[in-house]
Amino acid sequence: MRDRTSTAQSVTEHAQTHFATKRRRLIAGGATTLAAALTALVLSSCGTTSNEAPPSAAAIRSDAGALTVNSFPLSPSGPAPGASLQARTLARELDRGINFGNMLESPNEGEWGLRAEDRFIALVGEGGFTKSVRLPVRWSNHASRDAAAIIDPVFFARVDSVLDRLLARGATVVLNMHHYRQLDGDTLDPNETPVDASVVRVRVLSMWRQIAQRYANRSPKLIFEIYNEPHGAQETTWNDLLSRALRVIRESNPDRAVMIGPTFWNAAHKLPQLVLPPDANLILTVHHYEPFDFTHQGAEWVQPLRPVGVDCCDAAAQKQMSEILDLARREADRMGYPVVIGEFGAYSKAPEAARVRYLTFIRQAMESRQMPWVYWELASGFGVYDPKANAFRESLKKALYGP
Repeated sequence: MRDRTSTAQSVTEHAQTHFATKRRRLIAGGATTLAAALTALVLSSCGTTSNEAPPSAAAIRSDAGALTVNSFPLSPSGPAPGASLQARTLARELDRGINFGNMLESPNEGEWGLRAEDRFIALVGEGGFTKSVRLPVRWSNHASRDAAAIIDPVFFARVDSVLDRLLARGATVVLNMHHYRQLDGDTLDPNETPVDASVVRVRVLSMWRQIAQRYANRSPKLIFEIYNEPHGAQETTWNDLLSRALRVIRESNPDRAVMIGPTFWNAAHKLPQLVLPPDANLILTVHHYEPFDFTHQGAEWVQPLRPVGVDCCDAAAQKQMSEILDLARREADRMGYPVVIGEFGAYSKAPEAARVRYLTFIRQAMESRQMPWVYWELASGFGVYDPKANAFRESLKKALYGP
């Protein structure tokens, strides 16, 4: 094992292993015509009436050849002003959240063992459980393969049904774009369809235009998250893409809160390289899975396989966890925006008593720093809920959501 001379180096080495393997499982200018066509198509799918028939998907695709990333302008330049009261209020409302993981972000819903079922949605806000949900969605596998990236209306309707039922329960919901493997330069998952390299990035912007337009009239308790864990191929291009994506969102959602995280899988030590546009309605996010050898012991998708039986949390582990949170808190304060821990958790192969100690410590550490959090995840390998028994794992639930 190499020496670790800084927190950033330790985070880097562990996160590189974790997130590189985690993926295995877990308009302007020439685009004007296309933009108008996309708008008409999306609005028509939402029931908006028009004097003209909406264009067919084939007609939209005929214009897609001229569509590039540069067809979508950057956000205005200038210093970020710091967060609005709205952004700070929504961040606080996330409070103690839950990720609906391994559901809609699998290549096809159900392929990773879970569906976003009514029984899971019914848990939200009941019996002291959370009223905030992060909803990961893999849009890229349900859109046309060209630059226009027309989202499948059946899949859109499926997301509608889950999102609207969560909002109807009074939940604050983070809706994101998750696991677009080619965007990060990753190996594709089984049943994930590749696209031509020339359209990989522009498809993000085309999809966000549709998503933003479709949900423009939803509750302000809906937060958009531009992309989950940018890394790899995005290390040098993320600031450019997020700027263009934010401007696309602002076309139809001028005031909606938008969540943005840094590169290297949303690592806290990459916050200094994150460039935010001059927009007050933003929320920062980072992810935190240290100590990795504890949180991912026995995880079958991690190579080399981490041994089981690792305990938590001695003084060294507590120091490591705390330093990452302190870094995130310090950078968020410098930037003037609230920060949310959008993912953290410990895999089920860890001893239960150690998981409870880990969750108790990190929850208290986050909350003492006024950092809302969203646990990864509800009902799969890290889950606080047992889907076979249809019951919470009470010791984990108490450690996370208890008094």
